[in-house]
Order: sequence, then structure tokens, then C-alpha cells
Amino acid sequence: MKIAVTGKGGVGKTTIAGALARLYNDKGYKVLAVDADPDANLASAIIGASRLREKIVPISYMKKLIEERTGAKLGTMGSFFKINPKVDDIPEKVGVKFLGIRLLVLGGVEKGGSGCICPESALLRSLMRNLLFERDEVVVMDMEAGIEHLGRGTAESVDAFIVVVEPGLRSIETAKSIRSLAKDIGIKKVFLVVNKVRDGEKKRIEEKIKKEIPDVPIVGWLSENSKVRLADIEGKSAYDLDKLFVKEIDSL
Repeated sequence: MKIAVTGKGGVGKTTIAGALARLYNDKGYKVLAVDADPDANLASAIIGASRLREKIVPISYMKKLIEERTGAKLGTMGSFFKINPKVDDIPEKVGVKFLGIRLLVLGGVEKGGSGCICPESALLRSLMRNLLFERDEVVVMDMEAGIEHLGRGTAESVDAFIVVVEPGLRSIETAKSIRSLAKDIGIKKVFLVVNKVRDGEKKRIEEKIKKEIPDVPIVGWLSENSKVRLADIEGKSAYDLDKLFVKEIDSL
């Protein structure tokens, strides 16, 4: 399975991505967790606040690795570089492993303008293709509210593109925008997970979502959970604090 999780900031997408990585790992699968959000917090969602995070360097910041693989000299203008560099060994070379899960943090590409072609983006796009096409692990990707690291050549290999929404029109509007972006690059398997649902709200929320995004099925409902919120405050993994949360994640 290759799963991408996205959604508006604050809806719980990183918590859900981390829980999915833990769940598949507990079920005996090899799991590669990919933090593709420039605001990288997936490590905390998987294991909680840890000094291991200090060892994690985003790949887009690894100047020596980028220059070695692309042949570019970063910081110079007009240089030639490989647009399909060698990346198959990068997960084992730079990934941090804990609890049996290997974590890669991609990082953002700080370039102006859209559609940037630079050594950093070339390496990340090649890496993403390798992760989705060549790897035999379960890959769980925590995306930002967009699809920066996914291109037309990799979109069709995503088994589930999960958009997390919470009760509220702004979250649903963001989900509509993400659905449109996904459709533009050929992602067909788009699903919704509704998070932070209170008792008695489900029917009304479902009616609103079906009206606004009728072509995207809802595959799961997660309850509003004080233990999950407390886990974030205390720097712990929600997966370790609440059995109900784990059960709901397992039902997706």
C-alpha cells in the first residue's frame, strides 16, 4: 500500500498519518513513513517528542548529497544537473529508524515561482517515484495541503489519497481544492476521513460533505478525543495513549 494523507492545517492529518504507520508496523508490515510537509512533525506523531528528532535532517537540506547525486553545484547559476539522479539507496542511507519504522523527511524547496526545476526538486521527485514504484514496503506519506512532491508520473501509483477534514466549511473547502489538484494530475483514488466528530453531528456533517464533494467517498469517522489532544500537548504519540483512537484508525 502507498498512502498519502493531506488536509487543511490543524485537522489532524499528521496524527492520522503517524497512527497509520504505527498500525501497519504492528500488523507486521515493513513501513516507510515519509514526511513531505515542510512543517515536519511526523516523527512526533509516530513516537512522541524525542531526541531522535535532533538526528533528522530534511533531505532538501543535504547539500552534499544533492550535489553528489545530481552533479550540480548548489548556489551557482545556469549549471547542468541530472534530472533523474540515483535515489534507490537513500531511504537506507539517510532514513532514521525507530519502533521498526523507517522515517524520511523530505523538506521543502525554497525557490520562488511555480514549477521550479532545480537540483533539490529533481532529487525529491526522483525519490518520490522510487518510493511509490519500486519499494515493497507500506509507504505512508504526510503531505502538506497540496501535492508539491507528487507529479503526473507518480500520481497513479498512490493506492489511497486520504484527505482529512474536520467539521467546518473552511476544512471542506480546502478538501475541495485538494480534490481538484489531485484530479488535475490524475489521482483517482481520493477518499475522505472526517476527524474530531462529536456525538450527534455525523448525519449533518455527512449531508454537507456529500453536497459539497459528492464524488469523494468517506471511508472513516474519528471521534473528537481529549486524549488525542492531550497527547499533542504533552509531546506524546496519540497511538500510545488511547485504545479507542487506535480502534478507529484500524477501521479506516
